[in-house]
Amino acid sequence: GQGAQYAGMGQALYASGRAHRAAFDDCLQGFEGLLPFDLRQRMFSPDPAALAPTSVTQPATFTLEYVLATHLLSLGVEPVALVGHSVGEFAAAVLAGVMSLRDAGRLVARRGELMQALPAGTMLSVRLPADELLPRLPASISLAAENGPGAYVAAGPSEDIEGLRAALEADGVVAKTLQTSHAFHSAMMEPAVAPFEALVREVELKAPRRPIYSTLTGRLLSAQEATDPHYWARHLRETVRF
Repeated sequence: GQGAQYAGMGQALYASGRAHRAAFDDCLQGFEGLLPFDLRQRMFSPDPAALAPTSVTQPATFTLEYVLATHLLSLGVEPVALVGHSVGEFAAAVLAGVMSLRDAGRLVARRGELMQALPAGTMLSVRLPADELLPRLPASISLAAENGPGAYVAAGPSEDIEGLRAALEADGVVAKTLQTSHAFHSAMMEPAVAPFEALVREVELKAPRRPIYSTLTGRLLSAQEATDPHYWARHLRETVRF
């Protein structure tokens, strides 16, 4: 998911073998004409700021996920099921045959653009059980991600998140701001939902050929969900149930 990017992401992998380069090139080709920058150049740059904008981070993260997964498949590793954190579910959808690589690239590119255009916000990783964290969240802050029994992410306006962080730390709770430009999977993403759903309606969606665990529901992705544009729109806004 977003926030895990780093300078030079994928460069060593690209240089390490023909299979890696082929998967990278296939993915980058899928973004041709969709991005106003050279994604390969941004990913391989030693400057951490090169991957900072959301419109760059999401295509870059998707590309690395797709490359790593196709490499494992090329080694004969067949997954029992797939799971992807937020934008990672689009990589899983390609590998499961729900959408083509080209269509996924188009959706990921536009998803990043739509999110980038929204007001900036902040995400905060918190080490607390849900029943202790939820009562602390004001109306302006959303539960953005459920990464584990005691690992959650809150998201919202930067000033409100900073107030929450200070209060948590004063109580001895570990809370760390994530390296994201916006408050993903929060109410601040609501304006992007309808435009993104309209884009998904232009894409052919199929039932998954490999099982995928949905990070929207926490259950196996059904054929009905996978082929419903509204599912992918809700996926952009609601809590990541990883």
